[in-house]
Amino acid sequence: MSDTQIDGFDRKILSLLQEDARLTNNDLSERVNLSPSQCSRRRQRLEEEGLIRGYRAVLDRERLGFPLVNVISVTLATHNRDNARRFADLLTRLPEVQEAHALTGEMDYILKVVTPDLKSLADFVNEVLLPHESVQHVKTAIVLQTLKETGALPI
Repeated sequence: MSDTQIDGFDRKILSLLQEDARLTNNDLSERVNLSPSQCSRRRQRLEEEGLIRGYRAVLDRERLGFPLVNVISVTLATHNRDNARRFADLLTRLPEVQEAHALTGEMDYILKVVTPDLKSLADFVNEVLLPHESVQHVKTAIVLQTLKETGALPI
C-alpha cells in the first residue's frame, strides 16, 4: 500500500468508512470490536498519515440536473510540458469535469464530464475544449448506462 503500516483493524475501519463516512467512533468500535477511544486514535492516525484524505457526500447527479455522463478523449496540439500544463490548468477551472486522466497510446487524455443536456455538451466541446490553444482533437461518447460506479478501494 505505502510506507504506512496498517493492520486488520485499520483495514476494517477504512472499509467501513468507505461505505459510510458518517459512522461515529462508537459505531466503528462496535463493528470493529475496539473501544471508541482506540477507534478514534486509529481514525485520527489514518487521517494524519493521509490514508483518509477527506469525507464527502455522494450527490444524486440526475436529480440535481446532470443526467448526461460523457467520456471525452482529447489529443493535444503539441506534446510539450507547457502545452500539457496549459491543458491541466484549463481542466482545474471546469467543474463539469469529474475525472481527467493522462494516458499512454493514441489519445493524450480522457475526461469524464457531466452535462444537463446535449446542447451543454456541444457548447462544452465547441466553445471550451476545441478553441483552447493546447487542444488539437476531441472525440466524445455519451454513456448510455452505468453498470458500476464506485470510488471504493478493494481493501
